[in-house]
Amino acid sequence: MPDFGDMANKAKEFAGDHDQQSDEGLDKAAEFADEKTGGKYGSQVQSGEDKAESYLGVQDQDQQGQDQQGQNQQDQRGN
Repeated sequence: MPDFGDMANKAKEFAGDHDQQSDEGLDKAAEFADEKTGGKYGSQVQSGEDKAESYLGVQDQDQQGQDQQGQNQQDQRGN
């Protein structure tokens, strides 16, 4: 019987070493699921993606870009 704990640890290690690729894969999987359900379960799909990213320790590249953009806008207003 396979050791699922070991497999999960290897997945986390891979995801940590390939953050951007892992995020892109999770984004594509979420988009696929959302399309197949006609957007009916969009919030649940997004929640699942967020939990998977958190579990794997993957930084959401989309969110990181939005956070940086918001910080840049705040900096421009402050100057």
